[in-house]
Amino acid sequence: MRLQETFSEHTRDLAIAKSPGLSYFDSTEDKLKNIRKQLESNSDREKLDAMKRLVAMISKGRPVPEYFPSVVKNVSTQNLEIRKLVYIYLLRYSSQEPDLALLSINTFQKDLTDPNPLIRAMALRVLSGIKVGMIGGIVVMGIRKCASDVSPYVRKAAAFAVPKCYSLDASHLPSLIQVLTTLLRDRSPLSLGATAVAFQAVCPTRLDLLHPHYRRLCRTLVDMDEWGQVEMTNLLIRYARSMLARPTIMKTLDKSGNETGEESVDVDPDLQLLIACSEPLLHSRNPAVVLAVTRVFYYLSPSPSSSSLSTIVQPLLRLLTVSKEVERVVLVYILVIARRAPRLFSAYYPRFLVRSDDIAQAKELKAKVLLTILNHENHQALLREFIDYANDTDDTLVGHSIRAIGRVARLEPDCTQQCLTALLNFIRSKHDVQVSTAVLVLKSLVQSQSQSKFPAFTIGTASNSIISTLAYRIDDIKHPQARACVIWLVGQYAADDSQKGEGDGLEGIARWAPDVLRKAVKGFVGESPLVKLQTLTLASKLLVLCPAHATLKMLAQYVFSLARYDMNFDVRDRARMLSALLGGVVPGLMKGAGEEGDVMEDRGGVVLRREQVRLVLFEGKEVGQEGDFAGVDDSTPIGTLSAITNRSSLSDTLLPDWLEQGTEPSLRDTEDDMPQAPAVPHISSSAARSVAASPVVLTPTGGASPAGSMPKTGGGRFVDLDDLEKFYAEDEEEEDDDGDENEEEEDNEEESGEEEEENGEEVGQAEEPGESAEEGAEDDEEEEGSETESEDGAGERSRLFTAGLEDSGQAHW
Repeated sequence: MRLQETFSEHTRDLAIAKSPGLSYFDSTEDKLKNIRKQLESNSDREKLDAMKRLVAMISKGRPVPEYFPSVVKNVSTQNLEIRKLVYIYLLRYSSQEPDLALLSINTFQKDLTDPNPLIRAMALRVLSGIKVGMIGGIVVMGIRKCASDVSPYVRKAAAFAVPKCYSLDASHLPSLIQVLTTLLRDRSPLSLGATAVAFQAVCPTRLDLLHPHYRRLCRTLVDMDEWGQVEMTNLLIRYARSMLARPTIMKTLDKSGNETGEESVDVDPDLQLLIACSEPLLHSRNPAVVLAVTRVFYYLSPSPSSSSLSTIVQPLLRLLTVSKEVERVVLVYILVIARRAPRLFSAYYPRFLVRSDDIAQAKELKAKVLLTILNHENHQALLREFIDYANDTDDTLVGHSIRAIGRVARLEPDCTQQCLTALLNFIRSKHDVQVSTAVLVLKSLVQSQSQSKFPAFTIGTASNSIISTLAYRIDDIKHPQARACVIWLVGQYAADDSQKGEGDGLEGIARWAPDVLRKAVKGFVGESPLVKLQTLTLASKLLVLCPAHATLKMLAQYVFSLARYDMNFDVRDRARMLSALLGGVVPGLMKGAGEEGDVMEDRGGVVLRREQVRLVLFEGKEVGQEGDFAGVDDSTPIGTLSAITNRSSLSDTLLPDWLEQGTEPSLRDTEDDMPQAPAVPHISSSAARSVAASPVVLTPTGGASPAGSMPKTGGGRFVDLDDLEKFYAEDEEEEDDDGDENEEEEDNEEESGEEEEENGEEVGQAEEPGESAEEGAEDDEEEEGSETESEDGAGERSRLFTAGLEDSGQAHW
């Protein structure tokens, strides 16, 4: 039994026992009673067990502040695991017990000098996390001390503590800015990411502090951790947009001053440095890093046609297969970039085809991307895809696909008929979304063709057939907006001069128009307000086209009577406005609506003729604008929450606009950027004499020196490469001899210098200035002559030496 307990006790930390971690979540009264006793125990195992139970209860949301005094006593424990849990507890409840939390301040200050850097960092983290305003000065002192710590891990903790201290007491801002200045000078890549976060949280507008560190930060990007690369990249983008000049595109001129058609880009060297240093990060395994570098190229590249943007295409396509969540974010980036430069992704459209296992947001974004990159080369393949997507179970994807078909019909006249056929087939569908969206798209196409705002887009005689098809299927269209569109189309294009009033038709009105009015008036009471408004407009238009027809006049009077007492304000106002407008065309339109209608007819005012009323009702109708399929505003910065959710967010940070004239580049110059002069070796006079007196001649290895290879003058030395040890030994002896000679010469010079000092006064009085100058000149001439003679002698010796080698035929270098 004792052996089993010992084995269970020693294997608990190794997770061999069954679910050992679940026992800490057992919050029975018996377990809780022993926590205080365990915290005051001398056994580290019992203290650790008690702290684990407290942290487990904190994770469950159960308040345990009553153990605060007992936990504070264990702050100075030597067990690292216990100290970590104590720090977690203190961070949670220090704001509720500020008086007791102050008892541990001395311990944390002492831990700031601990030899272990992990302990120093933890102490500063807890000290800055205690939300007690009166210790703000102590926290600033601790941050300043850790900011100059030898360990980069501690300096990183100091950078994280800066925003906490600023939120605790903003009056310490000048001291914190000094700390940030110190941290920006740090050469370690480990702490620079945290420094960037602290900078943007404390003083985001003080970008001038980055002037002397900008180039070093750019070069250090590759060595930072992934999280630090993201934060530092965002900071450098803001700096570049605020302090560097905008890249300019200039047209190239030939010798005669004419434009050659080519463009040259003038980019600031510091901006080019940031782009070049961030380009290797496109190969990072972290998607956040790749997206951050994408923002660098997107916002800092000179133009959409620049070759730098093509660099980000393949890294973005690689991220599409990482995960579903990453795919959604990357598609938003691609969508925004494709709206600026669609040619970048047009060749990769197969990568954006919708799959059955895609999430709903990814399907919608892929449809938008495909529509954005549509061009003449891929429009046939994309049209087939859109027709197939229109049968999907996702109604949002169906709507976007049908709208995309209409866009294809606008952009590519060659496939207009194919698009119209597909849209008409969707009208016959039993799916309400397909029918309503197809009607809206057809209405936009017909209206665009009638006003000829798209010269390349022609429907021809298909317009009337499309409207007639929609008119005859008005009963099958249930969607309010789609029914309103059909009624508007019928009224807008009901005029037909070919109708002479023979048979069942009305003069000047298409055959299908009166029947649509009859069906709309029949169910007028149960229609939506949007359909009621268009029904009143249809009755007015038909009445203007044929005011003498009795049946048509009766239908108009009936529908106006119903609209006069409708529950909707807009419907009632529209009925009054149209009845007053038609007063000069049909005088008795409102008759029978009651005494109030008779009073209104007697009122004076401007009465319009039939031609004027027709002009008001039929002319000046603008082409309906298509919805924004991309769904992302160009002004919304990528990398923000609003770009993903299409909703404004207060946490979004807008990038500043470019400067026309950037700051002075000399502000960013440092000692590292200055060109260093080449080092000139210093040769002593004795070494120079030894080199000049003893030239070294290299000979081939493997035997004795050939005959004639040594000069007959005896001025050179023969170097036997086979016996290098002897050669170096001789050199050392010669150096020792030279050193002794130099020492003797120095002693003689010192003695002569002392004698000259003693006699210097007498000599100075005896000599005249002119004579001393002449003697100095003569001495200079003698020295120059001796130097010239020595140089001539050395040249003569080298000439003789070379001649001797050439004579032997075995000269070697």
